[in-house]
Amino acid sequence: MLRFFLWFLLIQGVLFTIEMQRAVQNAVIEPFTASLAWISSTLMKLFDKSIVAQGVIIRSLDHPFAVKIAAGCNGVEATIILFAALLAFPAPWKHKMWGFLLGFLAIHIANLARIITLFYIGQWNAEVFEWAHLYIWQALILLDVIIVWLIWVRKIPVQVTKQAAA
Repeated sequence: MLRFFLWFLLIQGVLFTIEMQRAVQNAVIEPFTASLAWISSTLMKLFDKSIVAQGVIIRSLDHPFAVKIAAGCNGVEATIILFAALLAFPAPWKHKMWGFLLGFLAIHIANLARIITLFYIGQWNAEVFEWAHLYIWQALILLDVIIVWLIWVRKIPVQVTKQAAA
């Protein structure tokens, strides 16, 4: 358990350090975040034609409220935490790859729901938006990470886990 925890912390440190590099921000994180805004606005346009995305900002042509998807709100940090847990846990790469794929999808589907709901909550009430943004959705995204990891750990065959730990 201590080995897992130390590897988990080390891998997070490395991944967060890489993520914070200006070149990585410019080449990967900012385009990824802009694509989240575009996907979110495209989904919202199915029900509300007044939605537009400009870079990382989503706004309505009919309402003055807009959201900006900033660092910490793009799901990247949650993904790093999950990936660090998957990498640190003693399991074969085949199982880790399934965890990466399904975990990435789970986190970012939840994050799309987060972005969309926060956009409409913000149009309704700025105070409730702040509360939902800072407390409810932060906790739900981290809970998503924990649940995905726990399900993944339970799905690894016991023999495989024992062999990988040896």
